Amino acid sequence: MNYNNDFEITGMSRERELALSKAFPALIRKVYVWMALALVITGITAFGVASTPALLTAIMANQVLLFGLVIAEFALVIGVSAAINRLSLSMATLMFVLYSVINGATLSVIFLVYTMDSITSVFFITAGTFAAMAFVGYVTKKDLTSMGRILFMALIGLVIATVVNIFMRSSGLQLILNYVGVLVFVGLTAYDSQKIKQMLLMAPDTGETAQKLALLGSLTLYLDFINLFLYLLRIFGAKRE
Repeated sequence: MNYNNDFEITGMSRERELALSKAFPALIRKVYVWMALALVITGITAFGVASTPALLTAIMANQVLLFGLVIAEFALVIGVSAAINRLSLSMATLMFVLYSVINGATLSVIFLVYTMDSITSVFFITAGTFAAMAFVGYVTKKDLTSMGRILFMALIGLVIATVVNIFMRSSGLQLILNYVGVLVFVGLTAYDSQKIKQMLLMAPDTGETAQKLALLGSLTLYLDFINLFLYLLRIFGAKRE
């Protein structure tokens, strides 16, 4: 038996564990800090656009501009997710910020539909629910991979049913879809939290590659939060008269 090799392997293993213990907390903090900053940017943009009649009219009255913003949102999300390895950290961050701004502009309409009090209360309900489920996903020892696959299929079904209901205009079906949407994104929050934790545990340091993974994780959780908020708002939000 080569004791020198065994010692070297053990030493390398301990060094990696030490590196992980130092890198992981910093990366996890970045995930939630970036997500929180993106939510702040989206909220400020949405309120700012809603408070500026000229901007709001330009977006809502111009179908080409509105659809252009929606397409830009999809393009940015797909671009960051698919090309994260090829993008620099600064470019990926810029795209995330731009997405947050555009998303805020398109969400500004909620201030016209719902009262400010209900938007505020639903936001805090969403924040509490999100925090609880993210914590569950973070600490649970159970592998949530199979649940994640089921939730992804449910999400596809939810999108298809929502598109169909655009033409059917069934209020009953819409109410069902709202509750299904809440369940789907509550579950996805826990699943994504666990997935991000496992992904960052493999990062050897806090270099650019690891930070890009953290940024991608923050984008994922941001999307979970926004969608959960919108579905809860459709259920509990008080509409303006």
